[in-house]
Amino acid sequence: MSTQTPASDTFSVAGREFSSRLLVGTGKYKDTEETRQATEASGAEIVTIAVRRTNIGQTAGEPNILDVLPPNRFTILPNTAGCYDAKTAVRTCRLARELLDGHNLCKLEVLGDEKTLFPDVIATIEAAEELVRDGFDVMVYTNDDPIMAKRLEEIGCVAVMPLAAPIGSGLGIRNRLNILTIVENAKVPILVDAGVGTASDAAVAMELGCDGVLMNGHCGGQEPCAHGQCHAQGHRGRPRGILGRAYARQAVRLSVLTLRGHVLLSGGSGRSSAATVAGPVEPDARRSQAMTLR
Repeated sequence: MSTQTPASDTFSVAGREFSSRLLVGTGKYKDTEETRQATEASGAEIVTIAVRRTNIGQTAGEPNILDVLPPNRFTILPNTAGCYDAKTAVRTCRLARELLDGHNLCKLEVLGDEKTLFPDVIATIEAAEELVRDGFDVMVYTNDDPIMAKRLEEIGCVAVMPLAAPIGSGLGIRNRLNILTIVENAKVPILVDAGVGTASDAAVAMELGCDGVLMNGHCGGQEPCAHGQCHAQGHRGRPRGILGRAYARQAVRLSVLTLRGHVLLSGGSGRSSAATVAGPVEPDARRSQAMTLR
């Protein structure tokens, strides 16, 4: 679980420190120039690139995305999007390392379903183990299962990236309790990946204590530069995640006051309700009691 404070609100992955908690993808844009503009507007420092779909030098004579997103300005995070087995994912990471002059940081995705793009967690573990042995710094896409997240951390992944919802759905964080549990149990950065559709979704992730959020599809829609700026603002909810919040609970401590035969119940929200009581009211009726909400 992160122990950062508002005064030093950065996070580290594989020994590298970052001040922006927003990671962005490079798909969905109409051309490389729009990709550059939207990425710069977002303020992101880590940019993920689908090696199987985007030219980073493997296709001579075609536009190279590294010309507009140079590695000396951005931390490039090659990913294995489109891989449905461990062997293909490992091969893709090795190709990226060759093309990026020994760059070991990678984002591992091994998909199990073409419709939902949910991860194949068994194949993900297999690929992660091989990549870690091969010296890669693996940031890994997985489901929101706390047990699986901890297992991937134990394998040696430098960051765990549980999904919020299906890739491209924009549904936001569907299981907050699982994400919170993953964060509380983790000793590596936790970054929400997939399904984040709005700046408020990003703020929820920050409130849950996540170290960052990866967004792609929503930034690449209409007005991508404006969306990039909006999502950057959403990550300013991070201090709330650091400082904590007023937790929801089933029982609330109420102050009980009496006035002219009525009992006034004042909860933590500051709202009061009145209930008529029969018979005389004792002078010391002002007291506190726990009442279970029904």
